[in-house]
Amino acid sequence: MGTALDSHNVRRAFRKVVKKAGLNEKEWTPRKMRHSFVSLLSASGVPIENISRLVGHSNTKVTETVYRKQLRPVLLEGAEAMDQLFSD
Repeated sequence: MGTALDSHNVRRAFRKVVKKAGLNEKEWTPRKMRHSFVSLLSASGVPIENISRLVGHSNTKVTETVYRKQLRPVLLEGAEAMDQLFSD
């Protein structure tokens, strides 16, 4: 029935997928892929609540603290909206 899921088996399987995708398997890790996912969604303007749900967080607090750099475009958009509201 296969081998048990442990970190070594997961990383080995992940490297195979990365290699098949034509990427350098030494440059990509599951963690880097997850951070890239959050970064790309954020840069595309996806609301933080949606990003948080997609990565399996129960609320936005962990998403905001762990992925702060990747969320910068979303946070900046919110700050700009507030500036516009209160500039009059």
